[in-house]
Amino acid sequence: MNQNFIPLSVPNLKGNEIKYVTHAVETEWVSTAGPYVNDFEEKIAEYVKAEGAISCQNGTSGLHIALQVCDVTREDEVIVPTLTFIAAVNPVKYIGAEPIFMDCDDSLAMDVDKLLEFCQKECSFIDGKLINNRTKKQIKALVVVHVFGNMADMVKITEIAKEFNLKVIEDATEALGTYYTEGKYKGKYAGTIGDVGVYSFNGNKIITTGGGGMIVSNDEELLKRAKHLTTQAKSDELYYTHDEIGYNYRITNLQAALGLAQLEQLGDFIKIKKDNYYLYKERIRHIEGLTILDFKDDIRPNYWFYALYCDEKYPLNRNEIIQYLLTKNIQSRPIWGLISDQKPYIGSQTYKIEKAKTFLEHVVNIPCSSNLSREDVMYVIECLNNPEKL
Repeated sequence: MNQNFIPLSVPNLKGNEIKYVTHAVETEWVSTAGPYVNDFEEKIAEYVKAEGAISCQNGTSGLHIALQVCDVTREDEVIVPTLTFIAAVNPVKYIGAEPIFMDCDDSLAMDVDKLLEFCQKECSFIDGKLINNRTKKQIKALVVVHVFGNMADMVKITEIAKEFNLKVIEDATEALGTYYTEGKYKGKYAGTIGDVGVYSFNGNKIITTGGGGMIVSNDEELLKRAKHLTTQAKSDELYYTHDEIGYNYRITNLQAALGLAQLEQLGDFIKIKKDNYYLYKERIRHIEGLTILDFKDDIRPNYWFYALYCDEKYPLNRNEIIQYLLTKNIQSRPIWGLISDQKPYIGSQTYKIEKAKTFLEHVVNIPCSSNLSREDVMYVIECLNNPEKL
């Protein structure tokens, strides 16, 4: 059969995108000034029930600003996951601070038991500061990533953060729309539980502005400072007076117009992703050696990415699956290489990295776009059910 190429994750632009972007062009509001920017910020804050939202150029710039508004400096350290995209950690280095890498749990997010153990056994809590016994530096914050639209254990994370006076930065770049359905944080969205949250609207995310991101918080002072830093830190806009180093990070009106049209469709995108996830899960469970990893029971995930776990009973290993699917016109990818193993981070402190290594060897991401048809999903499943050695 002549199967059209099935990409891993691509945008779905079937709403009011052309209408809104055309309007932005026709009115000549195309740069960082323009009504769509403020409207997009307000609509995101409203959707996730946050006090406010500040737009930025991408999730990475959002995390850079989040670290600064949490008062992380070059003298500090930040606890980060090793199993994530490197953009979650690089901003720590932008500031000049040092990362400490933590293992993951079965949700692929940070292992909270090891996090607590590290704070208790490898650190000292002195005068309200968590001090790393090895380096004698203060650990000021932790970056928590909600991997693939799942949710990290925010109940335990916030408890640990409170006990050791740590700021919590939520990298929710993959988790817009994910929220708790029960427990202490019932109804709370990913990105709104810690001190600051960050979303991404990259081309492969659940909604896109091409590039772009959003910082959210329930702390008005943090939001005010984030707005100040993302707009070149002007203390007097008319006379161009600047009181600190700022950044040209604000999203453009064109991007915001695209984002508004996308946000209108987010509920539909999540439903499509959910239906395809359960179709994959139901059919693949009958294939020996393959499993679709679960999302947590106490959340409504956004089902952004699907994680296929292959064990030794399947005739192909991780790399062979990726190459085999490509011969069938199906794009897939391995999970990210562990950041603590990357060249810029060799020598950085790590703590009991174990489970992340297993997931690295066994997880493959398979097509998950919100415009993926049932026929496409069934074709992927058919190929996985009849593997061929290359």
